[in-house]
Amino acid sequence: MTADIKSAPPAGLRIRRATSADASLISTLGAETFVASFGAQNTPENLAMHIRKAYGDGVQQRELADPTITYLIAEMDGRTAGYACVKAGDAPVSVTGPLPIEVLRFYVVQDFHGTGVAQALMDACAADARVRGGRTLWLGVWDQNPRAIRFYTKWGFVDVGGQTFMLGDDPQQDRVLARPLE
Repeated sequence: MTADIKSAPPAGLRIRRATSADASLISTLGAETFVASFGAQNTPENLAMHIRKAYGDGVQQRELADPTITYLIAEMDGRTAGYACVKAGDAPVSVTGPLPIEVLRFYVVQDFHGTGVAQALMDACAADARVRGGRTLWLGVWDQNPRAIRFYTKWGFVDVGGQTFMLGDDPQQDRVLARPLE
């Protein structure tokens, strides 16, 4: 059994559920944090293809209207500090825990790394999954992202398998991590 990491959230932090009015913010933030996280390791062409497919006001409007998806936005002292996307639905066969819920996207703006925003945002993802009846939280993380893998491992996720993530026309390998929700 794994316990959630509990610590006092940073002063000035607010995590809120996104609304349709946040589509543009999420689109911009999503593209910026994705490029900041993975731009140096990938071609501009593949990044551009992925950004067109995954981010854009229309994409985020559709996702925000989808009842299986929740976007959470972290704000610290009035500045956007990060966001997460939690999604109910099918999980890879390697996720064997009951009632799985996916953390589809999880990004913290670099200025807020090490401030406690990530821990509070992950706590909010777990709380959202529990409200939906989830008993297992899972995610895919690029196997070339050791910082993220360390964070998720500290949070109680374990490696349960792999999957391919298409970044443009480049098939990349993700590790699938999962953990029970208490």
